[in-house]
Amino acid sequence: MGRPAASRATATGATPLLGIGQVMARLQPDFPELTPSKLRFLEEQGLVAPARTPAGYRKFSAADVDRIAFVLSMQRDHYLPLKVIRAHLESIDAGATPALPGAAPVPAPAPARRFRRDELAAEVGAPASLVDDAVSAGLLSATEQHGEEALTVLRSLAALRAVGIEPRHLRSMRIAAEREAALIEQALAPSRRADPADKARAVERARELGRHLETVHASVVRHTLGRLGR
Repeated sequence: MGRPAASRATATGATPLLGIGQVMARLQPDFPELTPSKLRFLEEQGLVAPARTPAGYRKFSAADVDRIAFVLSMQRDHYLPLKVIRAHLESIDAGATPALPGAAPVPAPAPARRFRRDELAAEVGAPASLVDDAVSAGLLSATEQHGEEALTVLRSLAALRAVGIEPRHLRSMRIAAEREAALIEQALAPSRRADPADKARAVERARELGRHLETVHASVVRHTLGRLGR
């Protein structure tokens, strides 16, 4: 990925390039955990190559912003490590159309859908009270706008309610998740130094450890449910 001079965009009348603050404003509604240090870390890892002004300020094109959104969505929705995403993007840059390991072929990123609480319930075909109960139990965030992940969670909650398992019955799951997150945070505390790149690395490592915890949790649930067939 090259590093074009930022002045070229304005000189040729192309779409103006964006500063870090403008990129944050565009992406944070869908990726609230995004920070300037995360953007710099993605550049350091070779996932995006913004242009630079003569003074050294980063300037991002619309393609850069789409690429960043793609990387963040692959992390959030497919739990893929950055090295896998980078290899995938490098293949695309080389003209190939590879499939991501462990996932279906990924199309070009589409605008993320957002739902109000009533829209979320209507999409699932569930009563609005289920959304409220999920928020009260800490299973959905207490916001008015929700993304695709909340839609997936609500579908599962609707299926569980159909057999009498209510969101309030799952509070212990949220508490357990908070304890697990605290374990990861404690384990990574020595690596969370003041340097922004160190913090970004710690966040990436936390995601990786979170995937390992999910694997262990899923295995425990499967083996426990296996007793039903004995």
